[in-house]
Amino acid sequence: MSAHAVGQLMLGLASIIVLARVLGLAARKLGQPPVIGEILAGILMGPTLFGAAVSGWLFPTEVRTALAGLANVGLVLFMFIVGYEVDLAAVRGRRRAAVSVSVGSVVLPLGLGTGLAFWLAGHHDVTDVAPFALFMGAAMSVTAFPVLARILADRGMLRTEVGGLALASGAVDDVVAWTLLAGVVALGAGGGEVPWQVLLALPYVLVMFLVVRPLLRRLVAARERAGRLTPDILAVILIGLLLSCWFTEAIGVHAIFGAFLFGAVMPRLGGEALRHETLERLEQLSVLVLLPVFFVIAGLRVDLSTVDGRGLIDLALILAVAITGKFLGAYAGARLNRIDARRSGALATLMNTRGLTEIVILTVGLQLGILPADLFSLMVVMALVTTAMAGPLLAVVYPRRMVEQDAADLRKAALGVPEAYRVLVVVPPGAAAAPVVELATDLAVRREPAEVLLSRVVPYEQSRIEVGSGLSGDLLAMTASMAELHRLAGPVRERGPAAPVFARFSADPAAEVRAQIDVARPDTVVLGGDHPELAGAGPRLVTVIAPPPAGWDTVVVRAGDDADGEAAVRVGADLAAARDAVLVVDAGPRPPRRIVTVLDELGWAGAAGRAAPPSALVVATGPAAGAHLLVRARTEAPAAPVPAPA
Repeated sequence: MSAHAVGQLMLGLASIIVLARVLGLAARKLGQPPVIGEILAGILMGPTLFGAAVSGWLFPTEVRTALAGLANVGLVLFMFIVGYEVDLAAVRGRRRAAVSVSVGSVVLPLGLGTGLAFWLAGHHDVTDVAPFALFMGAAMSVTAFPVLARILADRGMLRTEVGGLALASGAVDDVVAWTLLAGVVALGAGGGEVPWQVLLALPYVLVMFLVVRPLLRRLVAARERAGRLTPDILAVILIGLLLSCWFTEAIGVHAIFGAFLFGAVMPRLGGEALRHETLERLEQLSVLVLLPVFFVIAGLRVDLSTVDGRGLIDLALILAVAITGKFLGAYAGARLNRIDARRSGALATLMNTRGLTEIVILTVGLQLGILPADLFSLMVVMALVTTAMAGPLLAVVYPRRMVEQDAADLRKAALGVPEAYRVLVVVPPGAAAAPVVELATDLAVRREPAEVLLSRVVPYEQSRIEVGSGLSGDLLAMTASMAELHRLAGPVRERGPAAPVFARFSADPAAEVRAQIDVARPDTVVLGGDHPELAGAGPRLVTVIAPPPAGWDTVVVRAGDDADGEAAVRVGADLAAARDAVLVVDAGPRPPRRIVTVLDELGWAGAAGRAAPPSALVVATGPAAGAHLLVRARTEAPAAPVPAPA
């Protein structure tokens, strides 16, 4: 290279790194994976916006040739990282579900993509239809495992069942999809015929797993003796990686598959430190310099300025096939394993991410002449859209409150903690606190196991939380609240249920209670004082609107023929059963069939139409004279019935 070309290369590299970092940071600020911004950086430097003006000045032919070599090195390192990160040990315990989701997310988009390819081939410059159709199907079926793992980490989903299953499914998906693509690439490189050298692929894979993999385990011992990743150990890894890439390229399968396979055979058991340090070293070089170069080389080939009406129709069809095929296939696989609809939808959304992996595949197809340049541009747009939509869709399908609850459930399951019947009581201040907590305990005491969660929301003004604004007084109120809650929890625990206590500052108490309901998922919420703003919050709401009479021995339920009436009868039955009290259902001279059915289900022969004695606890569903408790129905299925006392 001439001195001028070397200078242009340095300027081009600096421009690439700056633009990739700026747009990657902007993407992260918008809740998107940084890879979205980095790919856009490549497209912006290409001919889409400025034609050849920018790219021709920054990247003349000699510089572009050098950048292409760097891009290939970055591509190889990236595929090694992908192979090293894929850990099929994640499939253990989830094998059936992971395979079902993976097969569904590969087979359906593969079939739909292949069918679409035959239609696209009719009006695009496609010479060999068979390899093109298979390539399109394979490209539609890929999931970007690194982007998937990053999304799970950013959203705190790694420690949930959905996150673990997504990782396992993504691992299986990667192995299946890359194996399929290796065959398609070999077919395309051979001009529609599989070259004889490809037959060496199977013995090569066997040698890698049976011979090379055991030898690589010695690197773990070498790293332990040295106490760190030494240059010699890293050199051995890089030499093995490059030789694997050379061999797969020589047999006509493409270097990226050799890199992926070498990463897959790297030692994992006992080699966590080696894995972490190796990936950390290589990711710094790959992510900061070499991958952005790859994005620019790919972006220089993307030209959306020539897309016409037919191109927009093709893009719409590509997006429809890519999104629906992957989503429906993964969703069906999850539902077959009895995963509920929301979590199945979250899995399907995660499996739809394509990101950088798709760009890699498309670039290979373009280099081999399988994929026309105009379709390459449209497929890059598809990769960006399917990756960018994952975050917003997950926020709707699998919101953060569900993530937090699933993570908590998984921790409880790991500790062997059984699921408990849960009553959340929002404890009011003052003398009304003890009767409210006692009623909440009555609702839980007949269940086993049971929890009565005692919560206190301490209001504050947000503007006051700053230095010198009286925060010490707020903290004193919080300390007093916690002391009171612990005192109230003592009698609850003596009666059997567990009684966790917690207090929170909040400028919006109603929003705080809703958040606690979302996280704790109680069966019943008991409130001191009426809170109409919490209606429809989810669980059954029991509001103490008047102090209950001392020593009550009768529960009178004034119920109508609706869901609230049914909930009130169930609450009355719980309270009466807890104290061996009399249950009276005041539902008019002819009780509605719905109420009679509930009483039969509960095993109660509640007296109807009797007058309430002065000492009765009155449960109602709306404003009523003399009512102590107001009940609003839950939006979920009712809890298991409590049998009448013998």
